[in-house]
Amino acid sequence: MQADWVVKLVMIGLLTASVVVWAIAFEKFSMLRRVRQESDEFEDRFWRGGSLDDLERAQGEHPSHPMAAVFVVGMREWRASTAAGAGAMMVAGTRERVERAMAVTIQREMERMEKRMTFLASTGSAAPFVGLFGTVWGIMNSFTAIAGMQNTNLAVVAPGIAEALFATAIGLVAAIPAVLIYNMLASKFGKFAARLEGFASEFGAILARQTEAAANASSRAAAE
Repeated sequence: MQADWVVKLVMIGLLTASVVVWAIAFEKFSMLRRVRQESDEFEDRFWRGGSLDDLERAQGEHPSHPMAAVFVVGMREWRASTAAGAGAMMVAGTRERVERAMAVTIQREMERMEKRMTFLASTGSAAPFVGLFGTVWGIMNSFTAIAGMQNTNLAVVAPGIAEALFATAIGLVAAIPAVLIYNMLASKFGKFAARLEGFASEFGAILARQTEAAANASSRAAAE
């Protein structure tokens, strides 16, 4: 409590950053657990082989999780691309447009999920240096006390050194969890993004087969 006001500001800032880091961690891990559970349930229903139209209607206008959002966007783009009929010239372009729409949705959903990850990275890299600044300031105060009192007694230099070391410790308390949490979340987000991309690829192949089947049926009808 008797530390210099600069060191106090450093300590308060680092403690606040540490609290925010743990709040972000709790929010992100909870979100990932919920999203994975919803994706598992959605994929189970998707691969049962029911009607894609019924599944789309069940998701509503605003899907509640990223995988459903990718599915709904793919269905809407596929329906819009084939609305005028499934001609042979349109088959290749339809798959490309559907895949592009789903890729954009994946990118947007991942950006939303990874929001505030930059704060974790910044805290992990900057907190030790902020703590070091408090350390340097505290040691500077110790040397100032020595010069002012012309006394090297431990009681003179101890307060400044103590606050300096405490600032360093708080910097590490903020930085180490931030780095560990960031790495864990980055790995989990990367795996989930790969899962979305895999689903989009499989779903795009299903829609492409339906488009080709519709185009072949249209060609046979025209020939007859």
